[in-house]
Amino acid sequence: MHNIYKKLILSLIAILVMMAIASSNHAQPHELKTLSNLVKKLSPSVVNISTTSVSKSRGFNFESPFRHKGNDPFDDFFKRFFGDNPQGEYRKRGLGSGFIISEDGYILTNNHVVERATDIDVILEDGESYEAEIVGTDPKSDVALLKINPKHKLPAVQLGNSKELEIGDWVVAIGNPFGLGHTVTAGIISAKGRSLGLGSYDDFIQTDAAINPGNSGGPLFNLEGEVIGVNTAIIAGGQGIGFAIPVNMAKYVVNQLRDTGKVVRGWIGVMVQVVTPEIAESINLGESKGALVADVTPGGPAEKAGIKRGDVITEFNGTKIDEMSDLPKTVANNKPGTNSKIKLIRNGNTKTLNLKLGELPDSLGGISKANSEEIENDLGLTVQKVNPQIQNKYKLDATRGLVITNVLRGSTAESAGFQQGDLILEINKKSVNSLKEYRNEMDKIKKDQNVLFLIKRGANTIYVALKA
Repeated sequence: MHNIYKKLILSLIAILVMMAIASSNHAQPHELKTLSNLVKKLSPSVVNISTTSVSKSRGFNFESPFRHKGNDPFDDFFKRFFGDNPQGEYRKRGLGSGFIISEDGYILTNNHVVERATDIDVILEDGESYEAEIVGTDPKSDVALLKINPKHKLPAVQLGNSKELEIGDWVVAIGNPFGLGHTVTAGIISAKGRSLGLGSYDDFIQTDAAINPGNSGGPLFNLEGEVIGVNTAIIAGGQGIGFAIPVNMAKYVVNQLRDTGKVVRGWIGVMVQVVTPEIAESINLGESKGALVADVTPGGPAEKAGIKRGDVITEFNGTKIDEMSDLPKTVANNKPGTNSKIKLIRNGNTKTLNLKLGELPDSLGGISKANSEEIENDLGLTVQKVNPQIQNKYKLDATRGLVITNVLRGSTAESAGFQQGDLILEINKKSVNSLKEYRNEMDKIKKDQNVLFLIKRGANTIYVALKA
């Protein structure tokens, strides 16, 4: 009898375990089924965007012997196939997505969806169409703000907080891929902080929710129905790899576009580069983190605050700067005139400096500084003084200094990234303006020692480190 009870209890436990497993296995599909209610709620806030732009055509420049005589038999032919102006313009149509951010008709989308557009039509979910005007655009972040004048109040989205995103969070994209309006896809956040090399403010959310041409400008929602990103980019040929602008960046841009029609960003006036392990070792940094200051703009906020070339910026207003790309994004999200604190490392010592942000100029000019004998060395570099012939060959704006005229293929210098036409400004933080100074510094270098060069390439100055 005891064994019977024991077997019954074990059987009951087994049944309960199996029920628990079954319940767990069905939790995800059950949860995903609720997306239908979410989509019904969110779809009316998503719009399709149709654009028309005008492009120049080379066309045909046909002259017949009958032209100007009032009886040209070819006129009808050319008008039928090329219009009244065969050498003129042709209209190009484009498709994109967007979403309503206010009930009075403000629409957020991508800049690349509407740039160069002469006509913009916004189509609501119910098919209602409105002509839209551009309130403002920001090519740097690829954000644009449109305005329509609706006949009634519109359902606006709720903007979320992209800082709270975690890799693995479920997301839903709604848009107009390939003209297939209000297409819904779902997936997860695959990565954060992605840089695609599109600009200084790359900070994309990566998702495997299907994003295709025409999705650009559409919203990426979390499961609470909040917009956490603006779908923007795809990798050609990639599957399950799409990118969205974090909504926090979009909010910062849109608020300014709505208020002033343009975006102003904070600026400190430095050129920065990545701290490689070789550079970190060369300047006794300990770890390859931070943003290395390769140049300082004369008269800019950084120079006024006392920031110098060779400083490594590690923190801005309490935000850690682990990667070089963190600095421009962090600084840009602060308004000009903001009093800020910058923490940096100089010669192994940590300093905190006070700085007042300037406004990022539309374009930044470079700093030129930098002189016929030739020197080769074991690193694979050939160096010459600047002369008129060298200056003309490499299109240099410097009349003196040392220029790299050859980089030996397969050499240490080539691996480090040196290029012909680079001007050498410093070696191990010592200025080298003559071949004599260059020789003196090179003679001090021992085998397997890290060597830090400061070079000027075009309008930019950068550090390059290598091991001798």
